[in-house]
Amino acid sequence: MDFLWWGKSPRRSDRANAVVTGAGSGIGRAFAVELARRGGRVVCADIDPVRAKETVGLVVQAGGDGLDIVCDVSDEEQVRELAHSAEEWFGESPSLVINNAGIGVGGNVIGATAKRDWETTLSINLWGVIYGCEIFVPRLRARGSGGIINVASAASFGAAPRMAAYNVSKAGVLSLSETLAAELSGTGVAVTVLCPTFVKTNIVDNPGIEESAAKLATNLMKWTGVSAESVARKTLDANDRGQLHVLPQVDAKILWLFKRAVPATYTRALGLVERIAR
Repeated sequence: MDFLWWGKSPRRSDRANAVVTGAGSGIGRAFAVELARRGGRVVCADIDPVRAKETVGLVVQAGGDGLDIVCDVSDEEQVRELAHSAEEWFGESPSLVINNAGIGVGGNVIGATAKRDWETTLSINLWGVIYGCEIFVPRLRARGSGGIINVASAASFGAAPRMAAYNVSKAGVLSLSETLAAELSGTGVAVTVLCPTFVKTNIVDNPGIEESAAKLATNLMKWTGVSAESVARKTLDANDRGQLHVLPQVDAKILWLFKRAVPATYTRALGLVERIAR
């Protein structure tokens, strides 16, 4: 018996053949487990083979079926191989693709940010999503149905100081997703871009984040962060409805509205807050 969404049609996220990148932890793992709860089969891709395998174990415990694949999303050929392996395992093209893999970086102002931090952040956070879209979208378009979820961040529009490389990478994901939504309009493929503020994950466990910035982010996660599981549920439900933007927290919504209403005031306020904080 098919599950019904508001009594109309099966939800995309039910019994999906899904590919999730960065599935070894955090939001990616939460997506994989939630999809399993909805009866799905999940390809759990991650650069860390141990974490990917752990996620598959959780997928199976949740009632789904999983396959772990090692994939560095900054490598186009590895993403292409991921798509081929997924098709072989599913026996058809995936019905849902979640481009989630990413890293955190921050702490330095523009002009003092190392070139390697720019290159690494953009290669994973932006190019990883670009490759995921370029390689998987033609398959989804050919199906004439399905969904694609790109994980950005409130940083994509928030423009917080000392986070330039991260902000730019996530702004690119937001713009890419909006463009993709326009291009896929009428095809039966729904595009959703996730833009959360703080989610309780291990994203700050990265040497590219300066120590004081990592400490601040960790404290904010502790006091204002929401669970990755709740974010995954909300985002999958949004894609089922065909919703483009997902801002799962109140503070993300406030930032979104504030910046659009008074952009100059918004940026001056950010600078003032940053100076006081330091």
